[in-house]
Amino acid sequence: MSVNIPTDKHAPGNDARSRRPRTTGGAELGKDSDRDSRRVAAAILEVLGGARTPTEAAAALAVSVPRYYQLESAALKGLLAACQPKSRGRAPLPDKELTTLRRDNQRLQREASRHQALARAAQRTVGLAAPPSIPPTKPGKRKRRKRTARALSVAARLQTQNDASTPAAEAPMNP
Repeated sequence: MSVNIPTDKHAPGNDARSRRPRTTGGAELGKDSDRDSRRVAAAILEVLGGARTPTEAAAALAVSVPRYYQLESAALKGLLAACQPKSRGRAPLPDKELTTLRRDNQRLQREASRHQALARAAQRTVGLAAPPSIPPTKPGKRKRRKRTARALSVAARLQTQNDASTPAAEAPMNP
């Protein structure tokens, strides 16, 4: 048996305003942007759609062609960033994450102290001598490091990265 429920056109939630058709791009697209950014976006879309050349778009925006290409590149980077998949669920709150990390740190420190005490007790039971303690260094006294030019350290790092990335078959042979 089927029950017919009459639909009332004037019932709340059934008015035409709540059922607006969605348009591609949205009617609200660009409402929160300034005029210049909308002009740049429209010019870039026209070039990508084939309606204009990059030179024509640069002239319409009153910028040089290289500057137009910079704007286009930035727009495409923004498009790619917006297309990245979003993580599901709530975003972690930094304060909550910090308190969780602090709590874990304290727990791990207690565990480490407990394990050290157990190790000392086991050493005493077996009859092993405790390892010599390292005397604390005096505050303010540090060993001086040998100075190295930053450029030399960066060059060495790049060289090791280059050596690691070059396969043995492609390595240049010395005559």
